[in-house]
Amino acid sequence: MVDFGRLMTAMITPFNDQDEIDWEATGRLIDYLIDEQKSESLIVCGTTGESPTLSEEEKLQMFDFAVKHAAGRCKIIAGTGSNNTKHSIQLTQQAAKLGVDGALLVVPYYNKPSQAGMYAHFKAIAEATELPIILYNVPGRSVVSLSAATTLKLAEIDNIVGTKECASIEQVTHIAGHAPEGFRVYSGDDATCFAAIAVGAYGVISVASHVAGDEMAGMIQAHLQGDYQHAARMNQKLLPLFQGLFACPDPLPNPAAVKYAMSRRGYGNGNVRLPLLAPSAAERAFIDALL
Repeated sequence: MVDFGRLMTAMITPFNDQDEIDWEATGRLIDYLIDEQKSESLIVCGTTGESPTLSEEEKLQMFDFAVKHAAGRCKIIAGTGSNNTKHSIQLTQQAAKLGVDGALLVVPYYNKPSQAGMYAHFKAIAEATELPIILYNVPGRSVVSLSAATTLKLAEIDNIVGTKECASIEQVTHIAGHAPEGFRVYSGDDATCFAAIAVGAYGVISVASHVAGDEMAGMIQAHLQGDYQHAARMNQKLLPLFQGLFACPDPLPNPAAVKYAMSRRGYGNGNVRLPLLAPSAAERAFIDALL
């Protein structure tokens, strides 16, 4: 089984002033996330990487670049999920040829499939690749939610090795408590990472780890070593950051806030692609104060 680690970063995709991928900034960002923010795996071309507005060619270029630049220093997980099963199979297979370590597959959005339809979707993709697969349940974006029962049924498939769970803590608890050995649950919400680990999650797939990964890794380790009070204090310290990156002060679509935050540290210009918008002046001031 591939160990993706406990701290995984859903990486942004830096753009230049021509609205193209900034490869120089992307390379420096990968180094920074590995060396300074302690990311053990990077999710490339996930939602935080603006997958809805990346072309297939750009995604394949990103997978190839990330694998080569990381050079084994961390795992590279390709965001290859969509609401088109056939296309997800093809993209996953192409990503595998480029040497990625795994695939993240989001619950099909907009189509509103049934639980049986979601099971068949993920099963078909898993059977078409040897890559380890992490499911991604994010009801706030996909409208439908993969149930705990369906997740546990999918966990019986050999190469479906984990789930990024953004539903309730109750669902995290149920999946973690009933999953087969080796199947790992990852919190998909920074603000509930501490609670998720307390009820059995293995780690987190994070956005805030772009700016506080080292501290988050410390919090997770303190928790695992039984120093719950220290871990709780670290979580309390980080909570305003976790919440603020999604509310500036009104809800701001991911990844607009974190891309601006990273531009302040010299990684890209903070631009996002339409239909997303960069933070307003008031939002930028809020993020500056938060940081």
